[in-house]
Amino acid sequence: MDFEWVAIALGDVTWISLAFFLGFLARLTGLPPLVGFLATGFVLNYLGVASGEVLQKLADLGITLLLFTVGLKLNLKVLIRPQVWSVTVLHISIIIALFGAAIFGLALMNAPLFSGLDLKLSLMVAFALSFSSTVFVVKSLEEKGEMKSLHGRIAIGILVMQDLAAVIFLAASTGKLPSPWALGLFLLIPLRPLFNYLLQKTGHGELLILYGLVLALGGAELFELGGVKDDLGALIMGVLISTHPKSNEMAKTMLGFKDLFLVGFFLTIGMSGQLSMEALTIGLLLVPFIFVKSALFFTLLTRFKLRARTSLLATLNLTNYSEFGLIVAAIGVTNGWLDADWLVVIAIALSLSFVIAAPLNNIDDKIYSQFRDFWMRFQRKQRLQDDRLLDTLGATIAIFGMGRVGSGAYDKMHELHGDTVIGIDFDAEIVKKHQSMGRNVIRGDPSDADFWDKISGDHRIKLVMLALPNLQANLDALQQLRGISFSGRIGAIARFPDEEKTLQQAGASAVFNIYTEAGAGFADHVEVHNEV
Repeated sequence: MDFEWVAIALGDVTWISLAFFLGFLARLTGLPPLVGFLATGFVLNYLGVASGEVLQKLADLGITLLLFTVGLKLNLKVLIRPQVWSVTVLHISIIIALFGAAIFGLALMNAPLFSGLDLKLSLMVAFALSFSSTVFVVKSLEEKGEMKSLHGRIAIGILVMQDLAAVIFLAASTGKLPSPWALGLFLLIPLRPLFNYLLQKTGHGELLILYGLVLALGGAELFELGGVKDDLGALIMGVLISTHPKSNEMAKTMLGFKDLFLVGFFLTIGMSGQLSMEALTIGLLLVPFIFVKSALFFTLLTRFKLRARTSLLATLNLTNYSEFGLIVAAIGVTNGWLDADWLVVIAIALSLSFVIAAPLNNIDDKIYSQFRDFWMRFQRKQRLQDDRLLDTLGATIAIFGMGRVGSGAYDKMHELHGDTVIGIDFDAEIVKKHQSMGRNVIRGDPSDADFWDKISGDHRIKLVMLALPNLQANLDALQQLRGISFSGRIGAIARFPDEEKTLQQAGASAVFNIYTEAGAGFADHVEVHNEV
């Protein structure tokens, strides 16, 4: 055994333990753990600790898996929407022009850290600051169960377009022409059916994880051999299987591994430059500019016919700086274009942007409801077909969330009460599937204040059943129901005993624990068949 490697690994374990501790503290305060990881890097840097071999390998692997999962999320139907690609292109262009001009102006004034920047490098720093965080947004949307909502899909689409711009920059940053063997990489396209066949046969366990690693790392190695940036290979392999039905499952499975390996990247960022007073000051001064980015996002999204609420919620998700900005800056430092202090500057700005964005996203519906008149001033009269207020069509029973539990509840209530039952879900594909099966299902968001305001005076709903994907989504809906003083019955599902109490305190008339009740239902079903 190579005992020297073991010594290196033990040193890295110590750093990772510190990362866990500070990440855990960040989590307790409602911040993303990566804020603690970046802080760990700063602490280690201050103590004079250098990055180890294992840590650097983790960092490289984290970037590769990040780009692979970006490829898995590529949905051309979303990306080709003008609300996604046009908004992204316009936003990046305007931010680069505004921020780039300001940075170059400071460089001409010989401001500290800026003095060595020419116009080209000023625009590159502005480019790094134009991104929003994929890690932060995905985590935020998943925790609230809003990945499939319209504002969630728009935000993810914009992030993917931004990530593609970053990948193009990464590929071009090598400054080398691909080798003639790179033409052989096009053979991966006809091999796509084979990749999909293997994906279908891998099942749902450890083989699925290993297959994802093989595709990501194998794609990176093939592109490296072809003289093309290796990370681009990971992205392309993700794109090749992105249309397969199991690609979403693989993305979720790989998410934890990607986040784990990205810990190494965030640690190395904090350890890459000295935390000086100049870097800290400039990082602090960059934080307010996230609201410039936000104002531009909100303006562009409303101009492209999205509702004020949809535009605002998507904007709040994008109100931050990005880990991809760190990647772009790291490329600049590696190539000698930027001073290493710029990594520290962007890391500080990134961390503090999360400190601001986290609480804003936790109260996004409140922000919209309390200042709705102000936000509505920006809304255009013309709106997209899939972003209009829904109508309950005279229903008396409304079931929110048409997954497996909601679908079963719909069928049973329809059997008992007939066509007076309506199902509501914010996933357009799920709605389309149910409609094709003859169910009365429409697309809508139960946390939408506009919807509840519209029906508060003339609805006929007497029973609301909340079968939403997580606790927070159900609590958001209950808050809206309290806001209109809903007098009917409210049922909600729970997964854990502590959730039952929380939902009852929030106003649910009846709470159904799907695991406990499923077991009881299973026993009743068996007993009935035994009697027969």
